[in-house]
Amino acid sequence: MNLSDYIRILVRRGWIMLVLAVLAAGTAYYLSSQQAEVYRATQVVLLQPSRIDLGLTEASRGIIENNVQYINSSLRASEVINRLNLDMEPRALLGNATIVPNRNNLTVQIQVDYYDPGVAMAIAEQWGNLLIEYRNQENAEARREDRVDAILQDEARAALDRPRPEISGLAGGVLGFIVGLGAVLLLEFIESSVVRSRDDVERYLEMTVLASIPD
Repeated sequence: MNLSDYIRILVRRGWIMLVLAVLAAGTAYYLSSQQAEVYRATQVVLLQPSRIDLGLTEASRGIIENNVQYINSSLRASEVINRLNLDMEPRALLGNATIVPNRNNLTVQIQVDYYDPGVAMAIAEQWGNLLIEYRNQENAEARREDRVDAILQDEARAALDRPRPEISGLAGGVLGFIVGLGAVLLLEFIESSVVRSRDDVERYLEMTVLASIPD
């Protein structure tokens, strides 16, 4: 097929792609806008060695995974629930939390998804406090120069995580356009053997039609 064939297809059936794209975009936007809002709160905890020393810094990087394993458990989730008087199961709360360590800058990022932004921030902050308390317990048994403290880097922050109707609508429109393109190509393939005009004969046989018999 040459460029003129593709242009002909777009002129004849381009409306199918446009209609499907608009329908898919509108449906995705509507369904997304009907979903309940979920906010994501973020709390960053900084591990701070008691002295600037390469050995202690490397040791801090070594314990960061252990610290994450300590707070990333249903037992710690249960403590958070008790402190905030939340009506939910520890496993459910743990499923809404993501705790990620960063060995390069010695931080632990705690993210919590919840329907109430204020509650989400409170949960993330309490989880950070659990890590601080754990580090304080560990430091009580270590020499002052070997201690690694944990502090809150900043206040917890929350932002809308989902739904995002605009993004969903855009994704739906792109998907609808692709489906429409597939439908157009399928129709062209099905009708490729159908001859409707002398142009079709000349195109398929690569021969010039000299004459035709009227109906």
